[in-house]
Formats: sequence, C-alpha cells, structure tokens
Amino acid sequence: MIEASVSAVPRLLASFLIIATLLAVPTALVAKAKKKPWPLRTALAVCLAGIIAITLLPGNAGLEPGQCDTSLSSRAFTSASSLLNIALFAPGAFLASLLFRRPVTVAALFGLLSGTVELIQSVADTGRACTMTDMAANSTGAVLGALAGAAWLYMRRQAPRSPIRDLFWGMGLAAVSAAAVAGLVHFRIDSVDVAAKDDQRQDFTESAIAADDWITATAKGIYGKDVQILETGSEKHGNRLRITVNTNRGSISGWWPEKDLERVWSSSTRGDEGNLNQEEVATAADKYARKWIPKNVAGSKQRIRPIGDGATKAYVVSYRRYSDGVLLPMRLDLTVTTTGRVIGFTARTIKDPALPPVTVDEAKARAVAKAATGLPAESALLLAQKVDGDWRPIWLVGSGKEDIAIDAATGERITNEPEPVPSSV
Repeated sequence: MIEASVSAVPRLLASFLIIATLLAVPTALVAKAKKKPWPLRTALAVCLAGIIAITLLPGNAGLEPGQCDTSLSSRAFTSASSLLNIALFAPGAFLASLLFRRPVTVAALFGLLSGTVELIQSVADTGRACTMTDMAANSTGAVLGALAGAAWLYMRRQAPRSPIRDLFWGMGLAAVSAAAVAGLVHFRIDSVDVAAKDDQRQDFTESAIAADDWITATAKGIYGKDVQILETGSEKHGNRLRITVNTNRGSISGWWPEKDLERVWSSSTRGDEGNLNQEEVATAADKYARKWIPKNVAGSKQRIRPIGDGATKAYVVSYRRYSDGVLLPMRLDLTVTTTGRVIGFTARTIKDPALPPVTVDEAKARAVAKAATGLPAESALLLAQKVDGDWRPIWLVGSGKEDIAIDAATGERITNEPEPVPSSV
C-alpha cells in the first residue's frame, strides 16, 4: 500500500532525493568511467530509488510485524492504490528492458523485487503492510513495463538479446521466485485475510443497524409510539448480537438475529390500584406474552403468585415447559399489576433440548444424595442442564449442606459444575 507514502509528501520527497542521489550519482560515474551511455542507466537508478522510497517509507498500515494480507481484493487492479503500484513498477521495467534487451527476465526480476519488498514490509517493524493485492499490482506494472520495452525495441528495430534464452531464463526465474515467496509467506509469516475481516466488519455494521431498527420498533410497540429513545447499544456474542435500548419509560434487551426479547422493565415499578382478580391478571399476562414472547408460551404451564399486598399488589406470572417431568431450560417471568399493566419480564429463550430417558426416580436420587452427604434430602428438582457440552436430565437434591447433582439417566453423581445456560439460543 503506497497511499500512505504518497500522502506523506515532505518525508517521501526527502527520502527519494537522498536515495536517488546515493544510487544515481555512482551509477552515472561508473557508466562514464566505462565509456557506456549513462542517461538510461541513471534513469533506471532513479526509478529504483522511487520504488525503495515509496514502498519502504514507515507508515501505519494496521498489521503487526510478521503478518501479511493474503487476500486478493476484488479491486486489485482498479483501486487508486493498485493503479499507483502499477505506475510505480512499470517505468523501471520499461527502462531495464531497453537497457538489457531481455524483457521476460526483466519482468521476472521486477516481480521478484515486488515480492522482496512485500516480505520486507512484513518482517520489518516499519508499520507497512504486506499484501497480495500490492504484489499482484506491482507484478502487473512490471509485466506492462517490460511489454512496452519490448514493443519499443521492435519499433526501433533492436531485437531482444537471445529471445529463447530470455524466455526460459525469465520463466524459470519467475517460477522459482513465486515458489520462494509463497514458501516464506506460508511457513514464516502469519496470513491475515483483511478482506474477510472487512467483510465481517461490514456484516456486523449492517446487522447492528437492522438490530437497532428492530429493538427501536419493539420499544415503540411496548411503550407507545411517542416513547423517547435515549440510548441503544449492541454487544457481540459469537454470531449473535445482544441489543439494549433505554427509553424514558423503561429498558429493553434482546437477541439478534433471533429477535428474542430477554428483558423488558418499566421505569414505573410501583403497582397500580386496579380491580382485576388473579384470573384476569393471568389472562392479561398471557395475551401480552403471546404477542411479545410467543416462543416461551407455546406448550408451557402458567403459574401465578401474588407479590406485595394492599391496593398496589402485583402478580408474578411464570411460564415453564416440561418434557416427561423434566423442567426444560426455557424461562419466562412477568410482573403484572391489578390493572393488567406489565411492569416487566425476564425471559430465557432456548430451544427444547433432546434428552435421554429418565431412569432414576426421585426416591433413588434422594438416596444417592443422602449417601454422599450423610444428611436427609430436603428438596429434589428434576431439570435439564448442560454437562460437558451435552444436555442431560439432572436431579438437584438439596440436603441443607450442599446441592447434589445426579444424572437422572445413569444415576451417576455429577461432581463437575453444570455449564451455565446462555440467555438465548
């Protein structure tokens, strides 16, 4: 990438003048001493000075030393940076073809120079980026320059020297150089697919925008169209986004792209002085839940219990799902006032896992727990939990001293901690 070098014109110009002087002056002096034409040789030295100055000037490319971007951009030959790289290598290859009259070998040598430059950019801590796109553009410039040189020679009726030998030498040098560069990149340099990372960043940005639109629309649906959106945020979890929004009436969080709401909570948490009875509150909660969290309602059992007392009493309406008596990991708990207003809810939306059949009953689980602790069991709960990455039916038996986890399919005690269940899957 040479755009950074071109933008740093003062440094670039100073570096170029110094390197050009160090290369061109001795070249001209040696040519004159040997009584050979010096202008062409000096011009080639100046071109090489330009390549060195532009490609090795320190910059800030964003890659660490020892890394190389091995992706090939779809704009490898059309972007401004690529066109500059082509223009950088073409003049030197043109002049070298006129000077040595071996265009195929010259193209291979300038291709090797391009690979060498990119490898130096990779291993040297100069803040420059080694990229296959640059190497392709540089090599293209070398080939175009050599072709132009060959055409010029034929126009001037100056045939290339030993064209057959030039062809074999050039093709062999190109093959060896390509293999050497590829081997070094493969074995000594960390490959980085910058194009793929750019695509991932673009996908994340587009996904975040879509998720933001969804959570904003949901907030307006729950709190009213005139709600004021104060803040939105997104947090990446693998291939998913956890989206949050704060409004003047409450907060909402959920998962994208599943569009699963995780938590909704109103700013006003005080119970209302309504006159709905428990059954009517349960009906209001069910209507709300079927609209906003339908995945958690289907096939679930509803339970309701009061919280508080007096005129501002409210209810917690819970939904749980079971499979052959095993409590599944899905959760939904709504807090509802006696006016039917949903203060908020928390949800864990998880696809019901496939479980092995239960072969251990509660009495046997309690006996295993008592044998392990020496204390009588006080409680027992059969639920699905992840153990070593697999969903298992687990008896959690409380003895007052500790909870004992027992695999309900095998009867074995589980000594390692069950894996925490994510909020949404």
